[in-house]
Amino acid sequence: MLVPPSTWLAGYIPDLPTPFNAAGLVDLEALASLCECQVAAGVPALVVCETAGEASTLSAAEQGLIIRTAVDVVRGRCRIIAGAIANATSHAIELARRAEAAGADAVLSVVPYYNKPMQEGMLAHFRAIAGSTGLPIILHDIPARTLRPLADDTLARLADNRQFVGLRDGSADISRPMRLSGLLPSSFRLLSGDDATAFGFIAGGGDGAISQIANVAPDLCRTILSSCRQGRMQSARYLQKRLVPLETCLSRESPAALKYALSLLGLMRPDTRLPIVELNESAKEEIAHAFAAITDEELIGTAEG
Repeated sequence: MLVPPSTWLAGYIPDLPTPFNAAGLVDLEALASLCECQVAAGVPALVVCETAGEASTLSAAEQGLIIRTAVDVVRGRCRIIAGAIANATSHAIELARRAEAAGADAVLSVVPYYNKPMQEGMLAHFRAIAGSTGLPIILHDIPARTLRPLADDTLARLADNRQFVGLRDGSADISRPMRLSGLLPSSFRLLSGDDATAFGFIAGGGDGAISQIANVAPDLCRTILSSCRQGRMQSARYLQKRLVPLETCLSRESPAALKYALSLLGLMRPDTRLPIVELNESAKEEIAHAFAAITDEELIGTAEG
């Protein structure tokens, strides 16, 4: 019996970076280590081949390999959400079909970037993708990268089709969960896509976050969410405040900063693909300082510890 996404699409879900080796190839061993660490932390799902995963630099073959590897490693212990990022509808359909063939549990589909489609174009785009796959679809609204937002009314029209199960909201609008609460089915999940405002988004009724910081501090993120859910807001705010310096560093140069932070944990190399380059020494020092402040309080641990 299929488990509905409404039962697992919640909490902090890490947006995994794609590890590369010294030759610039996808490092499947490091990817497996990232997956295992997150499974051990009890995450409900993992996102691969999306924003933090440098999806725009991956070939279709590489994306399929990454998805299959993640599926094989987790063995059903959590769900795999695969990015199907493209601004051409035909390409997005191809990626969604490949994700389904590779064993993904859902696809994450972004508002087409650069094209600046009208709302009716977004409707047609997402409906065409839904018609091409049997997988649940999570929509990704990130106006800073697409220039045109997914309007609330458009979202509500899409949500009439129960194949659309959630939204990754990168708009940084913390009022959106309250605004949408009466417009969407009760099973539709609202997830922040912006770490800097995720706390406010969740406190305002959001169901969780698809997050970069969750790669580095999954246990701490889960504790913050649990504290919010239990009404222990003072504790939640304290822990969130401790994360802010590192969150700020990660958001400034994504995903190079995330990869460097994970290299400090011994989980992967910091290598990126052009046009993303590695951080300069000043940025590395800033991340190391923010990282040390959290590890000194034993809020996160190293791979050895």
